[in-house]
Amino acid sequence: MATRNTTTRDRHRKLVAAEQPPCWLCGDPIDYTLPHLDPRAFVVDHIVPLAKGGQDTLNNKRAAHRDCTRAKSDKLESPVIRRSRPLARRG
Repeated sequence: MATRNTTTRDRHRKLVAAEQPPCWLCGDPIDYTLPHLDPRAFVVDHIVPLAKGGQDTLNNKRAAHRDCTRAKSDKLESPVIRRSRPLARRG
């Protein structure tokens, strides 16, 4: 299992939160002001879980709700993203 460093963790958390993206698992907005134990609070989720061989790198991390990442656990699954409107056509 990968070694984790709290300084790196905190730096990655700030970088992921800087743009305030929606939850990568459900697609809903995240309230970045909620207390950290709130089920809808911001957490950083590993795309490929560390337990499944994922790296503790910024490229393997996304913003998520605490309850969404707990439901995902250490599964290797694609996120279910709900879109409120169709994607714009390019061209």
